[in-house]
Amino acid sequence: MPSTPKKPESEAAKLAMKNASGWKSIKEKEAKKVFTFCDEYRRFLSEVKTEREAHDNLLGLATQHGFRDLADAIAAEKRLQPGDRFYLSSAGKTLILGIVGSEPITSGLRIIGGHTDSPRLDLKPRPLFEDGGMALLDTHYYGGIKKYQWVTIPLALHGVIVKKSGERMTITIGEDPSDPVLVITDLLPHLGKDQAEKKLNEAITGEGLDVLIGSMPEKEGESETAAIKHQVLALLNERYGISEADFTSAELSLVPAGPARDLGLDRSMILGYGQDDRVSAYTCARALIDLKKTPPHTSLCLLCDKEEIGSVGSTGMDTALFENAMAEIVHLCVDGNEDLARRRSLRNSKMLSADVNALHDPNYSDVSSPNNNMARLNHGLVLTKYVGSRGKSGSNDASAEYVAEIRHIFDEAEVTWQTGEIGKVDQGGGGTISHMLARYEIDVIDCGIGLLSMHAPWEVAGKYDIYMAYKGYTAFYRA
Repeated sequence: MPSTPKKPESEAAKLAMKNASGWKSIKEKEAKKVFTFCDEYRRFLSEVKTEREAHDNLLGLATQHGFRDLADAIAAEKRLQPGDRFYLSSAGKTLILGIVGSEPITSGLRIIGGHTDSPRLDLKPRPLFEDGGMALLDTHYYGGIKKYQWVTIPLALHGVIVKKSGERMTITIGEDPSDPVLVITDLLPHLGKDQAEKKLNEAITGEGLDVLIGSMPEKEGESETAAIKHQVLALLNERYGISEADFTSAELSLVPAGPARDLGLDRSMILGYGQDDRVSAYTCARALIDLKKTPPHTSLCLLCDKEEIGSVGSTGMDTALFENAMAEIVHLCVDGNEDLARRRSLRNSKMLSADVNALHDPNYSDVSSPNNNMARLNHGLVLTKYVGSRGKSGSNDASAEYVAEIRHIFDEAEVTWQTGEIGKVDQGGGGTISHMLARYEIDVIDCGIGLLSMHAPWEVAGKYDIYMAYKGYTAFYRA
């Protein structure tokens, strides 16, 4: 009996095996889609500098495309039907978008999850002080940063202040071209002999990340010792109607000022703040929002907070947040034993943990994983079988069967992908939300975009990779 002819491998699959740049074989029509999509992403990245801003931006986009608050359906006890689009919001920081599939929810969901928080400098509860004829802000860094990278660059202040009355003020200073910016000063080289002899991680201390905010004293005032501080407070009160005590109920962050930019003479890359992990958040949200037809399986996009500090807190994934959301969704989808239905829905689900990975950097090639195990710029979406550190500690470690399933989905959809890991064994490592969702027996694999200069104030992503993430996440939802 003659054997069935094998379907020829897709161009994307061939590129994956060759470890070749996606730009080498991309067709002109798709290249235009890459640049158009990345123009939209770059604008998003320029406007969104905090998890609250990401939440509001993507929620606005979702509601324009028919997503409705699940709280309204819960209050009305309204059953969810195939094709229904919904969202759940947690404290204005974590956002879950969903579309009800044509199959019963107990057949499993298709979930993609990224995070919207990024490394930054947070203001302390009592941040404003005066010293040396200057007003300064005391900060506490958030997430893993190299502290020396944050000095002498223009900084913008983003966040919210909630007054004792409950009134909420949104603060943004330093993004408009007419705005002033803030800065952390550094020691001049003429006096930096002792500093230069310190280890890199000791030359700038956490308590040394004080931000210069003013130097002009008030013209009239009783105080001589805090005249500059009082002047800054007077300006803030004039613009926002806030007092010094209001800082204690605020979430204010210092982030790099200015828009994301095209990088390279060929404009093949994007340079911007917070691409870890808003590049994944944007691409997976757009993949779900842009779906035209009802997907086979109920599909969720998780846009979560607090990943950079361990997914803790009420808006992080290492809480009951996801479990509670699933209970509400299942309640509106099934009759009978809801607990069993929820457990079956989770056990039969599939997930992509959409988080970024490291790229091979020729400036630091000595830390790259050898033998083609390091992801490369513009070589496609990165599949990461395991994260963690040393001995795979803290890793999800996806099964061979599930990796094969994802390979099949991507190759069928002509998605260029590659494999990668965070550096040499014993050299590096990192964590994502994958193991937190795997606890429900969900098949999970880490799948995201490679970055250069990860966790730096300005990170680099390839436009080809960004588009392949969008294309790959779309294929996953449709599969």
